[in-house]
Amino acid sequence: MGREATGGRICLFVPSLVIGGAERVTANLAGGLAERGLQVDLVVVTSRVAAVIEDIHPAVRLIDLDAGRALFCLPRLVHYLRRERPVALLSALEHTNIMALLAARLAGVDTRVVVSVHTTLSRDTEDSRQLRARIFPRLVRWFYPWASSVVAVSEAAREDLLATTGLKPSSVRVIFNPVVTPQIHRKAAEPVPHPWFAAGQPPVILGIGRMVSAKNFPLLIRAFARLRRRHMARLVILGDGELRGAMQELARELEITDEVLLPGFSDNPYAYLSRAALFVLSSSYEGLPTVLIEALALGVPVVSTSCPSGPAEILQGGRFGELVEVGDEQGLAEAMLRSLQRPRGAENSVLAWQPYQLDRVVRQYLELLLPRAGR
Repeated sequence: MGREATGGRICLFVPSLVIGGAERVTANLAGGLAERGLQVDLVVVTSRVAAVIEDIHPAVRLIDLDAGRALFCLPRLVHYLRRERPVALLSALEHTNIMALLAARLAGVDTRVVVSVHTTLSRDTEDSRQLRARIFPRLVRWFYPWASSVVAVSEAAREDLLATTGLKPSSVRVIFNPVVTPQIHRKAAEPVPHPWFAAGQPPVILGIGRMVSAKNFPLLIRAFARLRRRHMARLVILGDGELRGAMQELARELEITDEVLLPGFSDNPYAYLSRAALFVLSSSYEGLPTVLIEALALGVPVVSTSCPSGPAEILQGGRFGELVEVGDEQGLAEAMLRSLQRPRGAENSVLAWQPYQLDRVVRQYLELLLPRAGR
């Protein structure tokens, strides 16, 4: 692609620092790389989002392209690459991945470009009403061969990517997300400013995520309504999104508004998570649900739909938490009931979350980003 990249700077590229799975793990990875003494830039398309990740490692340089949307960031990203000439660029999510590959080609630099896939591409394509999402498989087929490496965050996401795009199997590697970091436990110890989490209160079932169709929170609310007929409990769902109003209306229809709380985003979900009696993932599909791993790392019992992709891998087929079929309202309610009635034992789930420790994942990414530097 032209002249050889100079210096030792590594660039991580995401749409924004909105509080979301891919953005959070990218910020974690940036911090892990900086801890090793590397020069790290965290480049975002825009910082103009409502709820942002604030605890970025102090050694990470944050660069805002201030482009509004990924489609409009191309000239500024090209300029950044020519000016800084990073040795490697790691991007996350399909639209930014394509912009990263195109920018590196136009910039004429020898920056290694590694793209990462954080979702089930075929389901994203099917569920979206936007034309751009429906042409992503074709764009991926055209542009991803330009990448030095392609990373999928789970085995199932890799298989779906290969089936959807026809990429060569040898071109796609699985590296799990860097989810488990020291800050999780520090933040988990902070107080929760809500009386439902005080000692002696009924057990709280927790859901976390953007309120979009993929997360299928209506399934969780309906299953909780079934559960409430047999067991005292409360439901809290942290997050925000286009379906929040519809979920509030559903809780009213089911006459459970006094037991359901939708407080929006929290800048510290770990404090809520560590005090929950049960964490539930109700998604129709995922890439790799990081919050499920975080719950296991904090010792919280979990119930999850066996959706593509990630939960069955993380929970090792049900060894470390109950799995139910996608969309099974009654099955989810029964699994939640069993989990609440089961004594909270001391079963060690370290085998489930150990592969997602930050230091282990950083080493694997360095093999792709800086192959000549060794491990």
